[in-house]
Amino acid sequence: MKVAYLGPHGTFSEEAAHRYFKDRQIDWHMCDSVPEVLEAVGDGLADWGIAPIENAIEGTINMTVDSLLVNDLYIAGEVILPVSLHLLGTPGTKEEDIREVWSIPPALAQCREYIRSLKVKTRHFDSTASAAAAIREAGRNDVAAVASAYAGDLFGLVKVRRNIEESYENQTRFVVVTNDKKAPADARKTMLQVIPSDEYTGVLSSILNVFSALNINLTWIESRPTKKKLGAYQFFLEAGFGVQNPLIEKAVAVLQTYGHEVNILGSFTATKLD
Repeated sequence: MKVAYLGPHGTFSEEAAHRYFKDRQIDWHMCDSVPEVLEAVGDGLADWGIAPIENAIEGTINMTVDSLLVNDLYIAGEVILPVSLHLLGTPGTKEEDIREVWSIPPALAQCREYIRSLKVKTRHFDSTASAAAAIREAGRNDVAAVASAYAGDLFGLVKVRRNIEESYENQTRFVVVTNDKKAPADARKTMLQVIPSDEYTGVLSSILNVFSALNINLTWIESRPTKKKLGAYQFFLEAGFGVQNPLIEKAVAVLQTYGHEVNILGSFTATKLD
């Protein structure tokens, strides 16, 4: 079985993929971008793909949502990975000797107060993993990276300071996708795409009222442009029942009666990693 994920080595995506598929024999297919991950599955180069779709601090990752539609994939799983950031250096690095901190801009922003207290410069990389790898290659004790414990272990770095993020509730949600549009028997969530029949005042409210009337909890709501004309939007909704639940079937039927286009993007159960 081949699984596509976002590289390079040491990313949170790699950690999520390896932990989710840990008990299986996997042929890993590392990609350079999220769209490439989903394209690999859509084109049959990989059987499964795993891609980040939402971060507790940064919000929805729109390129994942858009690429799901382009490649006509099915969400069959969800992985929730806690995000902890550490200051990583080569062995022997001391906090007081650090003059520059390297990482991806969002990670640096999530540790802003701590980095400010160090009174050091920052340098941007394209991923936390790339920053950690660069620290290992540099072999210096006056620079450090903001990255995960997973990356630190992979590149032989030490934790100069642990848990330097400002929010200890940070998590990233990943979707596990496939071409096989078959929901797991234990699915407890369903992702839907709703394209309104027309643009009118209260259209979103009328859509949400269908779920409210059926007592279906919505755990995620996102709007994206239809890309047909300015101001035309489609909605992505995550419902708290599996697709086999009669209430989901009824909600879809009611929305279609109103003339809306409804597509089931997946049905799955969340896996929370420690």
